Amino acid sequence: MINEIPKQYSPGDTEDRWYEFWENNNFFSAKAGSKKKPFVILIPPPNVTGILHMGHALNNTLQDILIRYRRMKGFEALWMPGTDHAGIATQNVVEKSIAKEGLKRQDLGREKFIERVWQWKEEYGSTIIRQLKKLGASCDWERTRFTMDKEYSQSVRAAFAALWEKGLIYQGDRIINWCPRCQTALSDEEAPHKDLQGNLYYLRYPLKIQGQSSSPRLRSGQAGTVPYVVVATTRPETMLGDTAVAVNPKDKRYKKLVGKTLVLPLINREIKIIADTMVDVKFGTGAVKVTPSHDPNDYILGKKHRLEFINIMSPDGKMNEFAGDYRGMERFEAREVILEDLKEKGLLEKVEPHNLSAGHCYRCHTIIEPYLSRQWFVKMKPLAKPAIKAVKSGKIRFYPHRWTKVYLNWMENIQDWCISRQIWWGHQIPIWYCKDCKGPAMAGTEAPVKWKKCGSANISQDKDVLDTWFSSWLWPFATFKNQEDLEYFYPTSALVTAPEIIFFWVARMIMAGLEFMKEIPFRDVYIHGTVRDIEGKKMSKSLGNIIDPLGIIEKYGADALRFSLISTTAQGQDLFLSEERFEQGRNFANKIWNASRLVLMNLNPQGAKADLCVFFEKEKLDIVNRWILSRFYSALKDLERNLEAYRFNEAANIIYGFFWHEFCDWYLELIKPKINDPHNQLVMYKVLEKSLRMMHPFMPFITEELWQRLPHGGSSITASSWPHMQKQIIDKEAEKTMSEVFGIVGAIRNMRLALDIPASSHNIEVKIYPADKKARLRIESNSAYIKNLAKASKLAIGENYRHSEDEYVNVLKGMHIAIPLKGVVDAVKYKEKINAKILKAQADIKIKKAMLANKGFTRNAPKEIVEGEKEKLTVLSEELKKLEEVRDGFNA
Repeated sequence: MINEIPKQYSPGDTEDRWYEFWENNNFFSAKAGSKKKPFVILIPPPNVTGILHMGHALNNTLQDILIRYRRMKGFEALWMPGTDHAGIATQNVVEKSIAKEGLKRQDLGREKFIERVWQWKEEYGSTIIRQLKKLGASCDWERTRFTMDKEYSQSVRAAFAALWEKGLIYQGDRIINWCPRCQTALSDEEAPHKDLQGNLYYLRYPLKIQGQSSSPRLRSGQAGTVPYVVVATTRPETMLGDTAVAVNPKDKRYKKLVGKTLVLPLINREIKIIADTMVDVKFGTGAVKVTPSHDPNDYILGKKHRLEFINIMSPDGKMNEFAGDYRGMERFEAREVILEDLKEKGLLEKVEPHNLSAGHCYRCHTIIEPYLSRQWFVKMKPLAKPAIKAVKSGKIRFYPHRWTKVYLNWMENIQDWCISRQIWWGHQIPIWYCKDCKGPAMAGTEAPVKWKKCGSANISQDKDVLDTWFSSWLWPFATFKNQEDLEYFYPTSALVTAPEIIFFWVARMIMAGLEFMKEIPFRDVYIHGTVRDIEGKKMSKSLGNIIDPLGIIEKYGADALRFSLISTTAQGQDLFLSEERFEQGRNFANKIWNASRLVLMNLNPQGAKADLCVFFEKEKLDIVNRWILSRFYSALKDLERNLEAYRFNEAANIIYGFFWHEFCDWYLELIKPKINDPHNQLVMYKVLEKSLRMMHPFMPFITEELWQRLPHGGSSITASSWPHMQKQIIDKEAEKTMSEVFGIVGAIRNMRLALDIPASSHNIEVKIYPADKKARLRIESNSAYIKNLAKASKLAIGENYRHSEDEYVNVLKGMHIAIPLKGVVDAVKYKEKINAKILKAQADIKIKKAMLANKGFTRNAPKEIVEGEKEKLTVLSEELKKLEEVRDGFNA
């Protein structure tokens, strides 16, 4: 089998096969009651509508690394999978689906529509699960949960009832974020703000004149005859719901007008001028229209000054019966008509460009409408207090630490949570009403058979559904179906998630865990960065800059995708991607394959069976084998330290550096001449085998494929143990000596490169002049390795270096390394060539510096041209430095 290893690794031929093998053998299964210590991660449940994107790929690769690592370390490792019912998103998808049949959800009715959603879920809801398996996710799939499962739904209702009993749930009329497209309330977190280029409209509100019954028509030049107040607004359509104009009491311009009456244009409603310190005297004219039903600040003013609340819009964003002649118009259509009418009446003073920030629905991206609506809320401040304490005390830790401040700032300023949504798909609010006695509402996990007060069975349930996040905040404990699982696996160990859901989900889970379980839900929270394109833009369909992870898997393999994602981003930093970045992971996978093939093709299986520790103690290994074993365990130690601290990219780079540069580039090259030596046979095999285990959490497929080709009795690398740390094998002296050897070899290789001597040429002589006697002894004892790796025909070690004109010299930490040039390079001609290149580089640099010093150029030329010239100057400067180093080699 060893001799049959193919020349090239083909991920497409192996990945599905090994994943099926892992599933069939239940390698991902975790059991409660085990004597092992539990390590638990709960997957941030992707929406049931979800399709794998790069954010998912990054998030789930990080989780899989942690869970495979802990599984190999001997923990009872559970990665709990599941999907979220995603109320608004899923309803939108199914509405679009039935629209192709010419239907609206209202045509089907609530019950039939929900049946269609369940049908859609059964047909398409497992797509994201299949895609996660392609990535290599080692979840315990038999435990897969869905936030609308029967047991989960019971937990949701029980949580609601418990909060109701404590008086933490209430119903009230508040200004909320309303999406006219989805026709539902949204929390602040579900209505992210986007910067827009809008306008500031200056409207004239006439003062009421004795005997006046309607709004006067103002013509040019009449401003002085009819007094008015000018208000500035970005949303002129809402003026139809104005019930006051407010000014600051300290604003001298309006002091005499406070208490006066204005006539609301177009509607002819009388409204008062009120004074309040909330008004910013610097905004617009210092006088602002007050629309209590359509603005959160105006709502506060309305309550404070007991103003009338007039809602001028229907839930679909069209003007309603209180909008007068504009009834039935869509809100932005009404804006344009209103502006025309104001202009025609001489009541539009001016329009100015104005940058503004507007909330958008997080699902359909419609501009939200601040809207007065009766909704259900949860009082959050009582729940937030213990959750703040848990983080401040260190019971819960954020990685990177900077997110602690973000979390605490939000929690300390938390607002009540609007939990009701006016859609059909989701957990219907467990509030019940008696249709007969109209008694106070009741909350419960089930509908009462009879109403307590009157005995009526004529009972109805609240029509709204709960915010999707109300079910998601229970995820860390509602996912466990029995008490044994809950007691063993809760609290969980770590949460890996994205920054945009710290408030949506992370903070709320902490509150829910402490409220319902009296214990934190997890100990560590790792917040990874956002995946962006190479220019730093967030990936989106609209920008056309999405890189499909499934396409990358098909082209390069899942391991290449995983390793490329992990190795290119620092802890918690955003990830900048281009498709070319995945070549790094592909190249590393190929390196692992080729090195493993070399070892296995030259391995005597019998020579690989000895116990390494026993062998190490009894046999005297040479410095090369002592060095590679020491470097392996040093790398293992550093790797573990970085994984424990969630520094994934540093961990990945340790693996890359050790395996590629130390094991492949140095060790295998060093032992090639004596690869059949028993010591070399055992060490090269043991290091390869342990390296595969070390790399497995990062690159599970290729390591399994190679593991199965090793001469051992293990069933799967997934079920194997993590390499045990052997501190006694770490030999810092051997590492220091071999580092010196590699430094010398590297210097000689650079000298060859500078002199244009081909790497394949062996006809060079090298002279080394050590800095002291100890260095001389080390170099002499390892001279054969230096000569072999540097491909030198002769290696001489001398004393007391003296400069010679016919030698090219490099100085390395006080040591002189010389290459005699006679018969190799014409020193005179070569120096002339280098000097000519130096002069040209200096001249080019002078031209570039003069160009960039010209303010006319830097000010008027396109930015990308200026940046391009700066980059060229940097390249030229680096080139000059290298040429000067070559020149100095002749003068050392």
